[in-house]
Amino acid sequence: MRVAGLARHPKEDTIPDIDEQLLEDLEVPVIENIEFECGDHVVYPHHGAGKVLKKELRKMFGEEREYLTIKILHNDMTVMVPCENAGIAGLRRIIDEEAVKTVLGVLTADVSEMPKNWNRRFKHNRDKIKTGEIGELAEVVRNLALREHEKGLSTGEKQMYTRTKKILASELMYALEKTEDEAEAYLDDLLAASAAEKLGAAPAK
Repeated sequence: MRVAGLARHPKEDTIPDIDEQLLEDLEVPVIENIEFECGDHVVYPHHGAGKVLKKELRKMFGEEREYLTIKILHNDMTVMVPCENAGIAGLRRIIDEEAVKTVLGVLTADVSEMPKNWNRRFKHNRDKIKTGEIGELAEVVRNLALREHEKGLSTGEKQMYTRTKKILASELMYALEKTEDEAEAYLDDLLAASAAEKLGAAPAK
């Protein structure tokens, strides 16, 4: 079992006088901490959608805190997240109907510019995935799908493509009220149709 979002205690230090504008630039944005309950469907960044199985007080590392136990769907992994750190960990609710439309639009849009060197391209896509934003994840899935149909993918990119598709499909499963297999098939069909349309039209340009 994996425990996320453990509290840290950074050293305190005295900051000398700084220009007011610089202080404004250094301000950390307030992260909304959403309250989750047992049975809620949630998304945990880098892992995908899952379900809150428990919400309970547990003593860990000598400190008693309230934890969420989440079962991630596509890989059967169980994670524990302190309730107070859920927002910091990036835990969020499943996207709504409007957001689904936006994601589907991203998946069927034209490929965005990526580095030609595969190492740089891999890092570029990995950084997008790290944001935890579903729109960025959908962009990575779309770009890799188009590249696979057109030129093929390196071994590392194939693994990334498979993993990101599963993460995306796990959320679409809940958002579109489908089974896991249905969501994956829906995503594969959408990507294949979009790639065929774009690559088929490419020579005529």
